[in-house]
Amino acid sequence: QVQVVESGGGLVQPGGSLRLSCVASGFTFSPYTMNWYRQALGKERELVATCTSACANPTYSDSVKGRFIISRDNAKNTVYLQMNSLKPEDTAVYYCNARSIVLRKNYWGQGTQVTVSS
Repeated sequence: QVQVVESGGGLVQPGGSLRLSCVASGFTFSPYTMNWYRQALGKERELVATCTSACANPTYSDSVKGRFIISRDNAKNTVYLQMNSLKPEDTAVYYCNARSIVLRKNYWGQGTQVTVSS
């Protein structure tokens, strides 16, 4: 059974930090590209960060570049999103996504809420 489970969300003040985790199970993790998306209330889902199998050259949206860091531990089937210098506009539900174009598989987590507010 495939599972993708995010954790680590919560309420944080502007300027603060959070680290999201996403643990995957039920499939072979390492070949999958792992993505973090977010969706703010009333807005479309946005791709925030991408990490291929080795995560040698992660990519970020312009809105988070320089503040967020994506990483992965293939031995633990886990991908992380370290979020620093958080802003109120970072408030959203953050989703973990595992994608393999070769295998034509695309898995989503249930999301974790991040709220940045004073």
